[in-house]
Amino acid sequence: MDDSARKAALQRLEPFIGSWEMEAIFPADPSVVMGGGRCVFEWMQGGQLLIQRIEIPAPEAPDSIGVIAANAGNDSYTQHYFDSRGVVRLYAMTYVDGIWKLLRDSPDFSPLDFSQRFTGTFSDDGDVIRGEWETSSDGSTWKHDFDLVYRRMK
Repeated sequence: MDDSARKAALQRLEPFIGSWEMEAIFPADPSVVMGGGRCVFEWMQGGQLLIQRIEIPAPEAPDSIGVIAANAGNDSYTQHYFDSRGVVRLYAMTYVDGIWKLLRDSPDFSPLDFSQRFTGTFSDDGDVIRGEWETSSDGSTWKHDFDLVYRRMK
């Protein structure tokens, strides 16, 4: 990927930059909301990678770091994911017209016991991302896992 294409791809991720509050809502009991999470998106020094840091004050939810890189030759990205449980994964990522998608459907650094996908939609003002995680044990039948809401901190 030449420098101008990489720069254009990375500039498309500018709406992510900043600090976000996070909350998760689980389908088993939608009245239970796990809030208090915090996410920060920032450029790595040099501006060639986007870093996502998540801290969640709940022992059942891991803290994580994502490193997002632009892919050569198309409008997609790869998110390298690492969490406090020692889990390491690769997600295919796209961001088009305010829709953020992540997909893991093949083995990478860890076995593929299940597939995962996330779809998040930015609000018109860019201050809220409403998304949902889904899982699949067979790669074709998807089950809602939980909703995730990001709210930009001001």
